[in-house]
Amino acid sequence: MQKLKLSEMMTIYPAPDKTSIDKARQYLEAQRQKNRAKIVVLDDDPTGVQTVHDVSVYTDWSYDSISSGFKEKVRMFYILTNSRSFTQQETILAHKQIAGNITKVSHELEREYILISRSDSTLRGHWPLETQVLKDVIEEQTGEHINGEVIVPFFKEGGRYTINDVHYVAYGDELVPAGETEFAQDKTFGYTSSHLGEWVEEKSAGRYKKEELCYIGLDELRTCNIEAIEQRLLEVDGFNKIIVNALDMCDIEVFCAALLGAINKGKRFMLRTAASLPKVLAGIADKPLLTRKELLGTNPVDSGGLIIIGSHVKKTTEQLEELQKCDFIDFIEFNQHLILDPARLEEEIKRVAAKCNTLISTGRTTAVYTRRQVFEPEGADREQQLKISVEISEALVKIVENIQTTPAFIIAKGGITSSDIGVKALKVKRALVLGQILDGVPVWRTGPESRFPGMPYVIFPGNVGDKTALARAAKILCGK
Repeated sequence: MQKLKLSEMMTIYPAPDKTSIDKARQYLEAQRQKNRAKIVVLDDDPTGVQTVHDVSVYTDWSYDSISSGFKEKVRMFYILTNSRSFTQQETILAHKQIAGNITKVSHELEREYILISRSDSTLRGHWPLETQVLKDVIEEQTGEHINGEVIVPFFKEGGRYTINDVHYVAYGDELVPAGETEFAQDKTFGYTSSHLGEWVEEKSAGRYKKEELCYIGLDELRTCNIEAIEQRLLEVDGFNKIIVNALDMCDIEVFCAALLGAINKGKRFMLRTAASLPKVLAGIADKPLLTRKELLGTNPVDSGGLIIIGSHVKKTTEQLEELQKCDFIDFIEFNQHLILDPARLEEEIKRVAAKCNTLISTGRTTAVYTRRQVFEPEGADREQQLKISVEISEALVKIVENIQTTPAFIIAKGGITSSDIGVKALKVKRALVLGQILDGVPVWRTGPESRFPGMPYVIFPGNVGDKTALARAAKILCGK
């Protein structure tokens, strides 16, 4: 499939004129004002808050947590499912529980909701399983009908664009079809198709045919033809899929205006999106990147920070290599290849934790990273490989659990890694999203119930940023 140039696409599809986009934004805000539904975002790893700020993230989906989220004054809240680390059966069980608790709370509080399943902008995750389970349970328990599913993997901060129904990953100015990237080779969630209609047909095993889907193109988005888009959404039924093209945030604004218009006319949709759309739908304003003062305050910091690097995508390895040029950081390699030898693995965990404690307590920021060679036992299938990844993440959790000195901050690199450390090692139940330290890199403020209350926790996606990004984040936090 042909590779494109981002700069050329921006010329071919010029931004809407100011008058048109202003009218679209006014219509979008008017539709927001008409709609009092709570926006509930299910995040299959903790990186999905990478565009928002001043919203809550709950790390379980209990009735009490969902009820608390519904009762907040803020329009939107997130539930961290971390389901990308689940088996299919675990995913089914979790989403049945989530759907049941959401419908119960919604009924009791008499509050409607819009449900977003936030997943990876490079198309990895349990799809269509998750949204299908949610739909089936909601319809069974409420008798309501969900007409369609909106698919929007666009994520500008991460360089993910959809053009002519093909999803691309940007490498500088070059746009590479997603199916030709390393992400499509994922051991658990791999795929071959870059055209989103073909991807839907592939992932649904032919249940939904590419020629039968609803496509929202850049031509109608760039002309701000909200009425035509809204009318097409009103005609969608049978849980058919709606593929949304997007080259910039203005496309998401125009689409959300039409989407809320259709919802306000009685249509029901499930949404499967990357991180950009929830921000627009909820009307969350832009916020400057966080400063060291906002994160750590003005008082002297006695302890060092902790950086945990678990992701094995190429970008993470490149970022680690740049980080290792920072002379204010000490580095410890963790040998995850001992995972099949429990006794030796336990000794390795103790070794790394002891060294971390010594360094952090003396004010040295410390980076722990897994060996860069991916551990792939011969003959392991997708679920076995996923299980190994989870076990490695649990070993990293044990290291953090054995840290005795409160670090000045923690950076966790990788989706599964950052979720497990946040939930299992740090015991976070509810966190506040402060904003982003870099584009697409969110920061939590840990709650009072957590192991290190009030600490900035940087959730660094494995596939975000250039090769210097991790080092830049560390420099900000270390005041370098």
